[in-house]
Formats: sequence, structure tokens, C-alpha cells
Amino acid sequence: MAPSGPGSVRRRCRRVLYWIPVAFISLLLGWSYYAYAIQLCVVSMENIGEQVVCLIAYHLLFAMFVWSYWKTIFTLPMNPSKEFHLSYAEKELLEREPRGEAHQEVLRRAAKDLPIYTRTMSGAIRYCDRCQLIKPDRCHHCSVCDKCILKMDHHCPWVNNCVGFSNYKFFLLFLAYSLLYCLFIAATDLQYFIKFWTNGLPDTQAKFHIMFLFFAAAMFSVSLSSLFGYHCWLVSKNKSTLEAFRSPVFRHGTDKNGFSLGFGKNMRQVFGDEKRYWLLPIFSSLGDGCSFPTCLVNQDPEQPSTPAGLNSSSKNPENHQFPAKPLRESQSHLLTDSQSWTENSTNLGKGKAGMSNPALTMENET
Repeated sequence: MAPSGPGSVRRRCRRVLYWIPVAFISLLLGWSYYAYAIQLCVVSMENIGEQVVCLIAYHLLFAMFVWSYWKTIFTLPMNPSKEFHLSYAEKELLEREPRGEAHQEVLRRAAKDLPIYTRTMSGAIRYCDRCQLIKPDRCHHCSVCDKCILKMDHHCPWVNNCVGFSNYKFFLLFLAYSLLYCLFIAATDLQYFIKFWTNGLPDTQAKFHIMFLFFAAAMFSVSLSSLFGYHCWLVSKNKSTLEAFRSPVFRHGTDKNGFSLGFGKNMRQVFGDEKRYWLLPIFSSLGDGCSFPTCLVNQDPEQPSTPAGLNSSSKNPENHQFPAKPLRESQSHLLTDSQSWTENSTNLGKGKAGMSNPALTMENET
């Protein structure tokens, strides 16, 4: 076996360094368990009933916190399926063509059967040179993971993982349970924190754990509440962090609310239809991550996708470069309520039509 080069050593060092924030959170969580369960509940609390109630509630929050954090870290990000990768012949043809219209023509032919609606700022097909694939809607290349990630939100150093379609629900639950965990600790530790400053606690090491535990819980509560609130707003608008900073571009132009279907449907797209799974870190998001329903009224002429029973308003064959494919059932029913299609039927006379996106079968990263 050939010796490892300096580039390989640097990559290995970076991989180790990326785990430092996760190790810090894990150590902090371990210390908080010792400080709260042992030093506060067992050593400092004198009322048995208070001990039992606090320990039961604490362990419930602790378990949900650790479960959601674990799922966020170790759930592999989903990558575009093979349908979005260029064939060998298409890659060769693309390499021979110079950048420009000829280059785009190759990509347009390769993408003619793919369910893509978004474009670059210049209106071109979104293509990743690094992965050599046509990017699905809401997909972005992560420079840290060096992969294209479906519905990428951001790369989070605190979980050493990309937050995207496959683990965004877990990330939200991680924020929620970590916030509840910190608020619970701060609330139940407050009276003992006050006793520390009024010399009401015995002079043992427990008093210092109680003091630092309250400071840490209060500090993290402030930062987590703002972050959790921001992501709740993103879910309500059906946006990712990247889309909040740069609105998606469609054929007709930029539309910051292009993927928003209304608060209820936006929530269901992330958490799923079955509410019993909403608070559990179990994957229940709708769709496959490759295609998403949109709220756009002016349909992309290159995407003649219409619901059953409605005729396309476009008769020009040049406008049918992207044939319609059926949405997976879990996605399509978000757009098939009778009221929305009745409204769309009325708008057909005015040259407007509702639009749904197709779906493809996804493959998990191997």
C-alpha cells in the first residue's frame, strides 16, 4: 500500500477537528447530568417528593434530548439519485463544449425528463461541476461534506453533519428538547441558586455545581430560544436557511415564497401526516427530497405538470421539454384538496394554473 500523502493526513486531521464541538456538547451534557441528578437532586434536595418529580421529568427530557441529538448527528444526508447524474457520454460531451449556450444545451437535453423548476440567477440549469450532476430543487453542494445535499439547510458544526431533508426534523427536535432541557434545569435550580448567594446551602462542592449549572442553563436557554424560534419561522414559511438568505429562482424569476403551501401544509411537509410521530425523532417527513410542491400560480412553461382532470393551458410543444411525472402519494395530497383545485380551475380562464411537482425514488447514501 502506498504511503499516505500530506493531503490525506490533512483531511484526517480535519475530520478529527470537526468532532471537537460534538465532544464539547457531550462532555457538557455529561457534567450537567452529574450536577443536576446527583449534586442537586440527590444531595441538595431534602423533600423526597420534589426529588422524585424532578428526577422523572429530568430523565424524560434528557432521554429525548440525547435521542434527537444522536439522530441529527448520525443520520446520513441524502444525495441526489442516479437519475440526476450525467451519463458517461453526457459528461464527455459536456467537457468538449465550451461554457455558454452550447454547454447549457447539453444540460437542457440531460434534464428534459427531470422534475426541476429552479434555475441559477442567470436562468441556467443548476449543475454541480464537483459532483457532475444536475441539482434537484433545493439541493446544494456542501463544501465541508464535499457532496450535494438534498434540501440542504446548513452544515452544523455542533452536530458535525449537514442538516437537510433526511435529518431536518431531528434537528428541530434537538433544538426543542435542548431548550426545554435548559429551561427545566434553570427553573428548578433557581431557588437553590438563590440560596447559594444567601448562604442557605451547606458548604460542600454541590453548591458550586448548582451555581455553574444555573449559569450554563440560563445562557444556553437564551441562545437556543432565538435559534429555535428562527427555525420555527423557517418551517412556517417552508424555507431553508439558504433560501432565507437567497430566494430560489424559478423560470419566471425570483420567488421567496415559491415553496410555501400555507402554515399547515408546510408543517406536514417536515413533520408528516401522523401527529403521533411529530414529537419523536423518527423520520416522518413527506416526499423524497428530490421534488417539492410549489405554490406558484404562473406555471413554468418548461414544466407542464397539471393535476388529473385539468388540461394544460399551453399547446406549444416547445413548452413541454419537462414531461409531467406523478407525485408520490404523500406529496401529492398536499395539493389535491378540492378548494385549491376549484380556485385553480377558475383561474384557468385567466391564463393561470396550479402546479405540482413530480417525485423520484430516492436512494440513501451508501
